[in-house]
Amino acid sequence: MPCLEAFREACALLLVMTLCSLLVACGGGGGGDGAAGGASARGTATAQPAPPASSAAPAQASAPDAASTAVVQSSLPNVQPVTVSRTSTDTRNMLQTSVTLCVPGTNTCQTIDGIQVDTGSHGLRVLASALDPTMALPPVAGSTSGSAMAECAVFGSGYTWGAVRQADIRLAGQLAASTSVQIIADPSVPAVAQDCNQSGLSMLNATTLRGNGILGIGPFVADCGANCASAPMPRWYYQCTSGACAASPLAVAQQVTNPVANFATDNNGVVIELPDVPDDGAFSVNGTLTFGIGSQANNALGSATVLAANASSAYVSTDFGGTTYGASYIDSGSNGLFFPSTTLARCGAWFCPATTQSLSATIRSPAGAQSTVNFSVASSTSLFGSGNYAFDNLAGPSNSGFAWGLPFFFGRRVFTAFQERATPAGAGPYYAF
Repeated sequence: MPCLEAFREACALLLVMTLCSLLVACGGGGGGDGAAGGASARGTATAQPAPPASSAAPAQASAPDAASTAVVQSSLPNVQPVTVSRTSTDTRNMLQTSVTLCVPGTNTCQTIDGIQVDTGSHGLRVLASALDPTMALPPVAGSTSGSAMAECAVFGSGYTWGAVRQADIRLAGQLAASTSVQIIADPSVPAVAQDCNQSGLSMLNATTLRGNGILGIGPFVADCGANCASAPMPRWYYQCTSGACAASPLAVAQQVTNPVANFATDNNGVVIELPDVPDDGAFSVNGTLTFGIGSQANNALGSATVLAANASSAYVSTDFGGTTYGASYIDSGSNGLFFPSTTLARCGAWFCPATTQSLSATIRSPAGAQSTVNFSVASSTSLFGSGNYAFDNLAGPSNSGFAWGLPFFFGRRVFTAFQERATPAGAGPYYAF
């Protein structure tokens, strides 16, 4: 999910304050903009810490559950094109796709380009300015007559604010029917709640959001879950009447939802596959986002190493440089690798060693599985000067934790399994590659 460098400390603090069975929403992501070439508006994986869909989830992931391996088979088209290329804001390593929204139950539809693909957040968020006026998506009503629901989604880089509405979401041959989405800067809820307005950068337009929206396909189903269903929580959901908005609970079924989890089939996870890129990057890269794990021949785990994640936070651990970083995550919404280092030279928000450094780290599951990952860090100054937009060796500093951002995805098939959904390797959440 998105985290700009300037807000990384705030993101870490937010995690400490809200780790009540929530998935961290901000991981590494971002760095400053400037001549060196902009960083992603997003950091890692979840618009705010996103909790599991079930309040009864165990505190830690366990070994795969043999009873959760029966997967419904599907024959629907399940491959969505994704790309990394130049954007209007010159953001590097921005994985994007197109999403089709429809008024529920109708053929009134619109395809919207420039949607970031983010395994670190949950739910679809689209700018109101990107929607055609004919797209009259029904609002999610509040409990008070005449009220409508709004959401403040806090990322490490700032916040989005907007109405919660229902839409049919079409991706490849799949349909997520009547799914709650956030319409950012929706004029029907013009007043940004005060506590939301104090959450960093206002990401309410295509420039500050770095695109037209965010497709959150992280390991949980709802973006807040049981915590927001039982009581009002600050900087989450609000009930708005006559321009005034107050924090309000919202049932899980009405919360902004990971649309893949709402598919009829191929709904237990996703697979992102991107080709390898040269050491100096590539101007553009085309890849695939495949829906489902073990539900069709094209999404089989094969020989991938399965790393079960913490069921409350979706964290894994990373051993690097003699230190174990327990707050680690794998996130397509972070546009670099982000980790602590006292030896790598820095240029602003990024590392810029004089020569490319070859490094190694081990990713560990709480259940004991592990995988060693070899990676490299090149000079950000040289990379940005190349004129390319896709890099597998772009990295920057983090004060804590280890964010395996988009560079990790190049040259790999990376699986993200959803919590409590059956897969051939047991129920998620887990990552595999």
